[in-house]
Order: sequence, then structure tokens, then C-alpha cells
Amino acid sequence: MPNRLPAVLLALVALGAQAEGTVYRCPGPPVLYTDALSAKEASEKGCRTIEGTPITVMQMARPRAASTSPSSAEGRGAEGRVDAQQQRMRDDERRRVLQTELRSAEDRLASAQKEFSNGQGERRGDERNYQKYLDRMAELKDNITRYEADVQALKREIAKLP
Repeated sequence: MPNRLPAVLLALVALGAQAEGTVYRCPGPPVLYTDALSAKEASEKGCRTIEGTPITVMQMARPRAASTSPSSAEGRGAEGRVDAQQQRMRDDERRRVLQTELRSAEDRLASAQKEFSNGQGERRGDERNYQKYLDRMAELKDNITRYEADVQALKREIAKLP
């Protein structure tokens, strides 16, 4: 019931407009109380008029804005913007992390390409069954495709940084 309270209050506020015109109750989730429809629109939507019901209008309390904690406002100006020096530090840190990730992705790609060696990779001792070898080669090829996509995505992200 507590979840429906704001909807009921809104409906009651909307019903307060009855003095100006006909108020309609329209079906469907959520039920709509309105005076903004013409009689034709109301009948098309299956709405019915509300007559003879005493109406109480209640003012809803406005929700309070979340207070800003000192830690979240750190490095921000009066308008909630981040200080230029703070932003530069964040960008530098992001660039450093992305470059580290890029080096790691390039290493994974080089390792997979070396092992794949254009589909002519060496058979391991546990691959007496030729199908196991083919499955491993197919998996390596898929990994190479994925690693190449990762490298390209990281390069795009780094290029976006100021």
C-alpha cells in the first residue's frame, strides 16, 4: 500500500480540477485521472466520468535533494564541475590504465599468433587425436580475432582522451 500512496495523491490532485471541467477515470495500469481529454477521446480510451464524488486535494511534499558530502564535493567548483587540474589527473590515470591494458592485450595477441602460426601450430603430446588439435587451432583463431578486437577498442579509447 505505501507504493500506491503517491499515485493516489496525484490522482486526488488531478481530481481537484473538476471545478474547471469534467474529470475522467481511464482504465489501465496505472489508472489515470484527468480533465485534459475531450469527450470523444475519453470514450475512445474507455474512460468514464466521475460525478458526485466529493474531491479532496492534498499537496504532496517535495522530495529533498540529496545533500552533498564533503568528499564528493572535493575538487569541484560551485557548479559541481570538476577542477581542471583534477580532471587532468583523472585523464592521466585513465590513459595510464588503458596503456597498461593495451600492452597486456598486445602480448596476449602476439602469444596466440605465435602458437597459431598461420594454422600450422605444432601438435602437443596430448593431442594424439587429430580432432583435438583442430579444436585447439579453431579456439586459437577465435582468440586471435577477439584479442585483435580488444587491441583496436583500447586504441580507440586512448585516442578519445584529451
